[in-house]
Amino acid sequence: MGVSDVPRAAAFWMEALGYVPREEMEDDWVVLVPADGAGAQLSLGLSETPVQEHSRIHLDLYAGDAADQAAEAGRLVSLGAQRVDRDLYPGDADFVVLADPERNRFCVIGTSHG
Repeated sequence: MGVSDVPRAAAFWMEALGYVPREEMEDDWVVLVPADGAGAQLSLGLSETPVQEHSRIHLDLYAGDAADQAAEAGRLVSLGAQRVDRDLYPGDADFVVLADPERNRFCVIGTSHG
């Protein structure tokens, strides 16, 4: 994922996901891995291009019911994420759109949505 401040982005995603750096963090690159060693890795690299308002890719994080989804979204906001207005999203969506401190959008999906 492209970011303008690797240490800031890494701090957010490590706290959000419970990840750690795979090796020593550089100013322009880091690979984050699950602390327990199992799962997908997330690379953060320095990018000089601006964030796209409607990016072609983003992360989806999954929560349980509506209360779990609200709690997870609240936790991520407390870590530095921001809520994104739903300009193109349906009113009954099963997701909450957030942006990380680098303004990269991601969603918290409620898995119990009808």
